[in-house]
Amino acid sequence: MKYTKSAFKWIVSLLNNNKIPFQITGGFAAKIYGSKRKLYDIDIEIPDNDIKKLQKIVRRWIVYGPKRYKDKNWDILLVTLKYKDQLIDISGAYSEKEFDKKMGSWIRVGRTNLSKAKKVNIYGIKVPVESKRNLIAYKKKLSRNADKEDLRQISGK
Repeated sequence: MKYTKSAFKWIVSLLNNNKIPFQITGGFAAKIYGSKRKLYDIDIEIPDNDIKKLQKIVRRWIVYGPKRYKDKNWDILLVTLKYKDQLIDISGAYSEKEFDKKMGSWIRVGRTNLSKAKKVNIYGIKVPVESKRNLIAYKKKLSRNADKEDLRQISGK
């Protein structure tokens, strides 16, 4: 997207300046690991208890939430921002549930350890990114068309 770089730098600066731990996830993380798929949004996880803190800082850019978002794939605490024309999804890292299609039930995702994220240089800024192994496992579970495309490009499968 046209404003991805400026939106990325803006949100990372806000998170860092307010001492909110985070990691880059989803499609943006897939791009970092080599996916060439068109980016829809920037996905970021932060501690659940920092969502309210962030809300006060980014109020004018909020287009959704913060509140629970549930669809057929996940149940998460979510706030969506729109900075310029770039969407940024920020979710709580500790209360996420995924729908396990094989089991036919909701499962709580293991507690994310944001301090173990891989540090990667993006647009000249060193930021924490979800590990490639965790991202691949997550995308295999979801198995949406975008996830399958990312998996082909980042894992060769």
